[in-house]
Amino acid sequence: MSRALADSRSGIIAEFKRRSPSKGWIRQDGRADCIPVAYQRNGAAALSILTDQKYFGGQDDYIAEARLSGVSIPILYKNFVVDEYQIFQARKCGASAVLLIAAALPLKQCRQLLHTAHQLGLEVLLEIHGEGELDYAELEPDMLGVNNRHLGTFVTDVKVSFDIAGKLPREGCKVSESGISNPETVADLRAAGFKGFLMGEFFMKNANPATALYDFIRDLDNKSSIEAV
Repeated sequence: MSRALADSRSGIIAEFKRRSPSKGWIRQDGRADCIPVAYQRNGAAALSILTDQKYFGGQDDYIAEARLSGVSIPILYKNFVVDEYQIFQARKCGASAVLLIAAALPLKQCRQLLHTAHQLGLEVLLEIHGEGELDYAELEPDMLGVNNRHLGTFVTDVKVSFDIAGKLPREGCKVSESGISNPETVADLRAAGFKGFLMGEFFMKNANPATALYDFIRDLDNKSSIEAV
């Protein structure tokens, strides 16, 4: 997944997200055998699929369904992972990487879960929310994510990624998550050192999520072409 993001012209991680704990149902009729593969056809570098049922209306089977529908690009298993058993679940259902959230895990436990993921052939996207969690970067995850959404208030501000960008390790694949809604922001984040851009609600709330992704990447390409000139 880290290589796919680094090699992609867009770096977009398109998320299959049916529900949000702060906004309720975004797309209750969203099908895992339709939307993810359509994302792939329309240029996504990778996918994120919510598997938490209580808060996001997800399930492990959604990754398996996406694979059966023809998805071959990397898939992130997105859940509140706090136990090794969940890493095995991610591997079994066909994920390429797992999300580990610094705010939910002591450093020692996070290190052990990262080790388990690597033993099973999975990459890790390690998510932080601010400077207070920078010590987790010392674990050298495959991808280091910055979530722009405050876990307590649910307030989202992409400024979080820009503010912390200069304090992140120079090496490695960095991912900005949440609150991204226009190509200009992606271009600016890329200039700040980010390679991946996780977007869910922006696409899922659209009548046709895959078409919204296609249009977004087209506009991003056009912007890049103009800047190159």
